[in-house]
Amino acid sequence: MSEEVVATRRDRGRVVAWGLWDWGSAAFNAVIVTFIFSVYLVEGVGDDVPGPFRASTWLGLSSAAGAVLIAIIAPALGRRTDAGGARKKSLFWLTMAVVVITASLFFVENDWHFLWLGLTLMAAGSVIFELTQVPYFAMLRQVSTPDDVGRVSGFGWAMGYFGGIVLLLICYFGFVAGDGDTRGFLGVPSENGMNIRLIALLAAVWFLVFAIPLFLKVPELPATANADAPKVSIADSYRGIWNDVTTMWREDRDTLKFLIASAFFRDGLAGVFAYGAVLAVSVYSIREDDVILFGVAANVISAAGALLAGRYDDRIGPRAVIVFSLASMLVCGLVLLFVDGPRMFWIFGLGLCLFVGPAQSASRTYLTRITTPGREGQNFGLYAMTGRAVSFMAPLFFAISIWAGNLLLDTETDRWGIAGIMVVLGFGLLLLLRVPAHVEDRARRHSAEG
Repeated sequence: MSEEVVATRRDRGRVVAWGLWDWGSAAFNAVIVTFIFSVYLVEGVGDDVPGPFRASTWLGLSSAAGAVLIAIIAPALGRRTDAGGARKKSLFWLTMAVVVITASLFFVENDWHFLWLGLTLMAAGSVIFELTQVPYFAMLRQVSTPDDVGRVSGFGWAMGYFGGIVLLLICYFGFVAGDGDTRGFLGVPSENGMNIRLIALLAAVWFLVFAIPLFLKVPELPATANADAPKVSIADSYRGIWNDVTTMWREDRDTLKFLIASAFFRDGLAGVFAYGAVLAVSVYSIREDDVILFGVAANVISAAGALLAGRYDDRIGPRAVIVFSLASMLVCGLVLLFVDGPRMFWIFGLGLCLFVGPAQSASRTYLTRITTPGREGQNFGLYAMTGRAVSFMAPLFFAISIWAGNLLLDTETDRWGIAGIMVVLGFGLLLLLRVPAHVEDRARRHSAEG
């Protein structure tokens, strides 16, 4: 197998270039989805939206609707990038699409009539961003060895969090801090949400700039099949995927069990980040601009958790890291359901964030370890598909829990959405306990055979 498929030694330049993509991607994850633009949509653009649903409910429903597209597209994308040697090419075009969509959020004005444009762009961006994870995650084995895959994966997640820290600080002090008609030390007008809309443009440029090193430094995957072979139809592609799944069921059932378990707990993790900032403002009385400061602290502690967990991942195995992280998050979430005020949210919200990074990073390394070299794209395509096949769960449970809690208890609060997210996390944890705790890295086995 070529060194470009499985690294035989760690090339620090390639690792850094790979991690810088994660650093840049924080522009979409931290700024757009979690801490700034989603809050702007719910508390600003859609604050007075007419109808039976609050803007936060519409946000949850639009996220659930967009998830179906990922489940349809991701497996075929991963399969084709492995076979045709097109991981980097696919990642390039998907990254450019996210950059364009992020920049287009500039046109979402602070008026409820623009809520539907904002929700559509957010959903489309989330779909395409999830698809970028397929080739990007598959490259992990190209930049790490079996001995350090946990540390490299943790480094990548930490780079994403640190990138979020730096960008959130720039956004807060440059565009958000203060009151009145202008905000930040740049004196940006706040009328019609202009300061937040300009942040969307900044986020697009940020992602573009820091994605470039990966495309220059990390080589393309060598094709494992004839790249000149005629392209098969969509139906044939999905018949091939069905064959992959049925073969996995017969011969590699533990991998399939992990894909299903991770689908649920990853959806719960996504829900924590997607709705955390919204809940901070609407339930725990944190000021909208202070949410960004919480985001900075959350990224610091998440990065520290990912870096530390990467070392434990290589020593005790990724499943132990995931189990401990999910159990700890359930405790923090249960406490948050019954407390009030900014101080409690800072304490237990940061507690949640401490364990999100380790769970995400270790999930990526578990699948990498149990994947046959050269099939990373295929398995991470299935990883995305299974994740998005149930990705309506957290948004739907979030929305239903808010509606049902308010109806039954005669309240008007988004608090009950926490319960919905914790249910999804808990179910994922139960399924995860059924997969093997310790697995041999198949890249190591392949190297020994070679």
